[in-house]
Amino acid sequence: MNRRALFGLGIGSAFAGIGAGSSLSGSTFAASMAQGAGEPVRRLASLTTPSVEDRREYATFVRRFVAPDGRVVDTYNGGVSHSEGQGWGLLMAVSFNDPATFDRIHGWTRRHLRRPADSLHAWRFQPQAKTPVDDLNNATDGDLYIAGALARAGRVWRRPDLSAEAGQIGQDILRLLVRRVGQRLVLLPGAYGFDREGGVIVNPSYYAFPMIHEVAQVAPSGVWSALEADGLRLIEDGRFGKWDLPPDWLRVDQRTGALSPAPSWPARFSYDAIRIPLHLAWCRTRSQGALAAFWRYWEGQHPFPPSWVDLQSGTIAPYPADPGTRAVAALALRTRAGGEGGTLPSIGEEDHYYPSALIMLSRIAMQEFSTIT
Repeated sequence: MNRRALFGLGIGSAFAGIGAGSSLSGSTFAASMAQGAGEPVRRLASLTTPSVEDRREYATFVRRFVAPDGRVVDTYNGGVSHSEGQGWGLLMAVSFNDPATFDRIHGWTRRHLRRPADSLHAWRFQPQAKTPVDDLNNATDGDLYIAGALARAGRVWRRPDLSAEAGQIGQDILRLLVRRVGQRLVLLPGAYGFDREGGVIVNPSYYAFPMIHEVAQVAPSGVWSALEADGLRLIEDGRFGKWDLPPDWLRVDQRTGALSPAPSWPARFSYDAIRIPLHLAWCRTRSQGALAAFWRYWEGQHPFPPSWVDLQSGTIAPYPADPGTRAVAALALRTRAGGEGGTLPSIGEEDHYYPSALIMLSRIAMQEFSTIT
């Protein structure tokens, strides 16, 4: 099933919305914000000077996937756009010190995806549809990347307007998308539609830890540190199968907190979950258990890792992973002692948007290894 299938199935209208009683209550949210900067989440990256090769890859990405008006185009899914892609485009632009492209992407995102009642963004834009934005549910990974890129741009370009906008998005993420389930704070994948038969569905790849670190600086709250710690534990605890890997989608039992692969999706480490090692490696996380599992998996499949592995049957895909997955694998392997990994692939003229974005994010993460403070 497509990684966006949950939103596309209209789950938001099929299940009750998440109200103030189920996410952080108003009083709890206000108290968390009042903690101010007392609990900043660690480690911010400095703007680096990209290599000639990385600049060439960035130029290729912009040429192939960023329209003149600033829309980031998903070439594999009928030319639609997602909030995640807009956030990734913004992050690439600030990372390569390209304010003109940043402003184009930012302007399009505000005009077409910003939700009317809060600072979050609708998850999908369909250019050929009569109503291009027909579902106002958000996708939390997209909002984290948009807010994180705005916060970073505000910091490195000294743009207080961007920092303020990032802070507003961050506050709405805390207010609408953080839920206590049992003993865990969890990050909801969207504002509504993720309560299912006594469980809450989460996507571990939506925990974009480097972006959480950025947003925490402009929307200060002790909740970010707790969310990061519980997110790392969720990834550590929610691993299954022969290779001890996390699935794309995870169910958290509302009564016991028990974790299991979400029943409506194949129990696979694949298209979504590939971003988990990206985020862990990017911020040099302390979650070495999870990273070590990825190392063992990729070393065991060398030199051609499969596109996915079924965590219940152990079956692996009969075809190799795309260049984006290979880029993340190379990045993660470099976090081992000794720091050696494979060469990061380049964006090919036949590569689609998603693997190309993973290549660029892996390259940015690699740039930042020596600058995280």
